[in-house]
Amino acid sequence: MSTDPAAAPADEDAPAPQAAAPEDAPPPEHGPEETRDEAGDGEAPAPSGQEGEGAAPAPSEAEAELAAQRELRRRIEERKAGREAPVEAGGKLQGVAADLLAAVKAVEGGAAPTAFLPETAPAAPRRPAPEPARPAPAPAAPAAPTGPSDRAVDEVAAVLADGSAPAALAPAVAEALGDGAAEVLREDPWQLLHARGVRPEQADGFARALLGAEARPDDARRGRAVTGWLLEQAALAGHTALEADALRAALGQRAVPDPEATLREAVAEGDVLVFQDPLDTGAPTAQAPAAGPGADEAEEPAETPVRVLIGLERYALAEESLADGLAGLVNTPPAAGPGPEEWQGAGGEGRGSAAELIRAAGGHGLVLHSGGEAARAEPAALLTAAASLGLRAWGAAHGPDSRARLAAALAGTEGGAATVAGLLSGAEGPGRDAEGSLALDLLVVLDAPQLDVENAAMLVEALPDGARLVLSGDPGLLGSAGPGRVFGDLLAARPCPVVVSRTPDPGPVGELVSGVGAGELTAVDAPGHEVAIVPVRDPAEAVHRTVQLVTESVPRAFQVPPEQTLVVTPGHGGAAGTRVLNAALKEKCNPGPGRFAGFDPGDRVAYSPAPGRTELGQVLGAEQEGLRLRCAGGEVLVARDRVAATLRHGWAVTAHQAVTLRAPAAVVVVPGDAGPALTRDWLYTAFARADRHLSVVQGVGPTLATAIAEHPAKPRTTRLPLLLKPQLPTPATT
Repeated sequence: MSTDPAAAPADEDAPAPQAAAPEDAPPPEHGPEETRDEAGDGEAPAPSGQEGEGAAPAPSEAEAELAAQRELRRRIEERKAGREAPVEAGGKLQGVAADLLAAVKAVEGGAAPTAFLPETAPAAPRRPAPEPARPAPAPAAPAAPTGPSDRAVDEVAAVLADGSAPAALAPAVAEALGDGAAEVLREDPWQLLHARGVRPEQADGFARALLGAEARPDDARRGRAVTGWLLEQAALAGHTALEADALRAALGQRAVPDPEATLREAVAEGDVLVFQDPLDTGAPTAQAPAAGPGADEAEEPAETPVRVLIGLERYALAEESLADGLAGLVNTPPAAGPGPEEWQGAGGEGRGSAAELIRAAGGHGLVLHSGGEAARAEPAALLTAAASLGLRAWGAAHGPDSRARLAAALAGTEGGAATVAGLLSGAEGPGRDAEGSLALDLLVVLDAPQLDVENAAMLVEALPDGARLVLSGDPGLLGSAGPGRVFGDLLAARPCPVVVSRTPDPGPVGELVSGVGAGELTAVDAPGHEVAIVPVRDPAEAVHRTVQLVTESVPRAFQVPPEQTLVVTPGHGGAAGTRVLNAALKEKCNPGPGRFAGFDPGDRVAYSPAPGRTELGQVLGAEQEGLRLRCAGGEVLVARDRVAATLRHGWAVTAHQAVTLRAPAAVVVVPGDAGPALTRDWLYTAFARADRHLSVVQGVGPTLATAIAEHPAKPRTTRLPLLLKPQLPTPATT
């Protein structure tokens, strides 16, 4: 894997951007996926307000997510405008820490920076977290978000043409840069990096075409733009910030001549924030010696070890807002309602984990619940119990497929199930009250590992005072597609009751998955061939055996048709990636010429309306406006100009695309060239997609067991635990 903290793929088959610098920064938390962009091959869908589903009475899933993101950005801008001066801090810092603090204070006061970021120096303390803004009341039926105007797109296209850049980038650039995008781009060509999928070498070529000899590697505009791009790539790999040493190393690898000066400039211009986070070494704090007999009795602490982090304000504010909101849930008792006896009765008299979850939710504002697929019955039982007590209870899942499974478990229960994006936008769920908060008393969020800091912050901010929040999910799964490790950070910090399910996933598949989660590849007893290991010698044989399993063996042995078998493979490219497998499966399952952009009616497709979310569907037919699909959330019309960016054939998908999907049968393909990149969480996620039957097309030999035992999920650099800790009650000591 690349050691570049943000090594962009040279082409669509190249490895994904990695958000960790060599040695200093933690590597990204994902397995052998080629890209964290679930919509395509390293080319994220161009941001647009038009998702192409045609006229509809309510926003689509894609529009809902875009609307939620715009709302969060609006709040961030409001906070930036109203942010007060930083609190006085750091008076007892010494040496380089004090020097750096003085420099950052000067910058915040409007002066030019007077100190640089030393190689081992701590950074200035973080700015104080702003007061959470109350969300504005949402309309009952929000209008679909609008993208950039045609005029703005045309103006940007003209600038792109002058710089020999593809005109297809114009909508994405206009969306990213906002009003006056064309003028901004002409004055600073490296702003092209704000468009998704653009790499520094491409922006350099564009700048040379516009500026000629003035486009130099040491241009301050280039350094600042590359700094922001590196942090955005880190966010794609799950980090909310990067260590200063890692970012300096990454800038050097991107041909920035003076990383120190570049970071100085980025801080001065407000492009990035510097954080000084104390390190919890577990050792007692050293005390500085007293100055003499006349010194104060209180001894001054010695300089505290810190780590220096650099981050974008967007993610810093989201993380701070999330910490504030979670602390409020922990520290504030739930609103008056059913008493302990009533919750006890609703939870039953037993000691099962479902009853334990119900009792915990009755007495606490925040509860964590962990478990596998079978354990999803427990939050469903909680929602049913809460509704029986007269509470407004809703569940939210990551995508339509997961929402449908929750809705089936809640059949006949008041309340209901929604997607997170639909809940935030108002397209689904209970709507908002007069104060703009969600009209509910209890929110249960399933698929909690898929929550990034921005969506999590918006959910917590949208809760009314006194509401209860339960986050439920399987901690063994791959993490969110966006920045943060919200569920994992909370499980590690344990700021509230944590209910660990005692409901195991059944059968041989469940036994195998449980072993993988514990770091062991165990041989399970599968008398009905529920688990099958299919060894192969090379990728070509892997493709052949996969097609055979999907179209012949699994239908014959388990009566599962090909369209209900999920094929999971490590990446899109390669000799056994999704492209090759989908081509082979289409030829066998639904041969055709690909009359509409490579698709035919009846094709199975993976539709990614927004980065990080994938729905499986089937092509119904082509229309003048675009391609009509049938997905779990209903029929969708994908506009002609969005087909290439949001659709791919879907007989074979990656584990990130399939993270919340389930199928009666799954075929997991691990070809020989995937061995070095396999991780425990990737294999756990892939294996756990199967309900009744799992076939593993095995081409990596003993590397499979090694990956499970020795390659756990990669850590992510986040600040949530540190931000949350001082806001929580100190545990009593005995």
